[in-house]
Amino acid sequence: MQLNQVIVVHKAGDRQSKEWADRACRQLQQRGANVLVGPSGPKDNPYPVFMASVTEPIDLAVVLGGDGTSLAAARHLAAAGVPILAVNVGGHLGFLTEPLELFRDMEAVWDRLERDEYAMQQRMMLQAQVLEGSKWHPEVVGDRYYALNEMCIKPASADRMITAILEMEIDGDVVDQYQGDGLLVATPTGSTCYTVAANGPILHPGMEALVVTPICPLSLSSRPIVLPARSAVSIWPLDDHSLNTKLWMDGVLATSIWPGQRVQVTMADCQARFIILRDHYSFYQTLREKLAWAGARIPYHNNHRN
Repeated sequence: MQLNQVIVVHKAGDRQSKEWADRACRQLQQRGANVLVGPSGPKDNPYPVFMASVTEPIDLAVVLGGDGTSLAAARHLAAAGVPILAVNVGGHLGFLTEPLELFRDMEAVWDRLERDEYAMQQRMMLQAQVLEGSKWHPEVVGDRYYALNEMCIKPASADRMITAILEMEIDGDVVDQYQGDGLLVATPTGSTCYTVAANGPILHPGMEALVVTPICPLSLSSRPIVLPARSAVSIWPLDDHSLNTKLWMDGVLATSIWPGQRVQVTMADCQARFIILRDHYSFYQTLREKLAWAGARIPYHNNHRN
């Protein structure tokens, strides 16, 4: 890997993350890299400035924070194919990040990257568009939105809890009408986030699939469903005359959905690219550690392994 053009992103408002970012910037500049640094958070989005400022392709994005910081990086950088080295500095669970212990000797990390001594994990992403007009000849409204974890369609109101009434089509066929708090359309990566909290299934991130999960449905027959990755999921808000229904991408507000409009969610035409520094990365170990599965903590011995 060449380290000519590098961006370094730190978690906004976190002093430790900022200190590590400054240190990484100094070391990369000493190696001759052109480095751009900025904070990422609910009120800080450095990526439009980064993309407008560079004159060469970005070789690497060093993202120092937690899963939220990594999700923001994936949404903005996946389409450009930028490799992301996400390190857990100031984060919580750290499903998407490398442990800080592997990053403490940063000079060794830069050497490894330049010698291509790392693995690259590609993760499926989602794209969503708002459509209006005829079902067979729809018109696209607004931007295309990307998410690594999930797209969420649910109401938002400052003064009351609103029940959503949503009709879902899959590849043009009506599946059901859901009443509840909303619907999640997730990737396998996102199956361990909001989806699992809503009692959805856990999928291995190496898969390509869509997971549709109702949020607190009012019907016991409403169940999560796993779909082929190439499916097109269309969601129509019904009986919403006050512009309450919103589209959320990875927990960030994307847009409001006007009456008569619908959201179409499909697999994106790009993938997030995460650099793996660990010698023995295991998704199942991540599940045991991050979800604190109690069964793995019981001291039984499996002598059949020997």
